[in-house]
Amino acid sequence: MIIKVDDVQLFELTDIQKSVIKNDIPSDIFEDDIKRRMFDVINHKYLQCFKRLKAEWDDRLVANGVETIPTDKDAYAQLVFSQPDYKDRSARDAESQV
Repeated sequence: MIIKVDDVQLFELTDIQKSVIKNDIPSDIFEDDIKRRMFDVINHKYLQCFKRLKAEWDDRLVANGVETIPTDKDAYAQLVFSQPDYKDRSARDAESQV
């Protein structure tokens, strides 16, 4: 089983590794289980990052004069990213090294 993102191979489960996992997970649900686990890991990361973004920006949006704050996660993120004082992690790190 090869795991790719944007056609770049990230990881490959060998037949032995798959067999080890199948010792605990039934073969008939193996692929679906692996896909679910990958989704869960990435989605968990997204939700934790969003939670931190929201905690940082709720008060800042009000201070910036924003009167309507969306409840939709994507719309909220777009609103934050459109703020003139928004900086992503790379920009914040670069700024702190100056």
